[in-house]
Amino acid sequence: MGFFDLFKRKDMSNEIKAYLEKGAVVLDVRTKGEWDAGHSTGAKHIVLNLVPVKLDEIKSWNKPVIAVCLSGGRSGQATQFLKNNGVDVINGGPWQNVDQYL
Repeated sequence: MGFFDLFKRKDMSNEIKAYLEKGAVVLDVRTKGEWDAGHSTGAKHIVLNLVPVKLDEIKSWNKPVIAVCLSGGRSGQATQFLKNNGVDVINGGPWQNVDQYL
């Protein structure tokens, strides 16, 4: 693996499709302004800094979760937190990655 391979994003399309087939909830962790500018139909919106406060709500969905944001950074943080708290979750990256399969 070369140095620039570190910057390549893993293709998540198979994981995204598999999670959607399992009935996953799309969790968008972007700001309200970003959400208002466009989002996936049916997605849930919880801003990243509120995810810890809303953990019980997220767990109450009793479904797998696909976290999304603008680039994958914030959804990666949400994914790590949720995994550490027992939620079946993957980082879907930019919301458009998931939106194309809905």
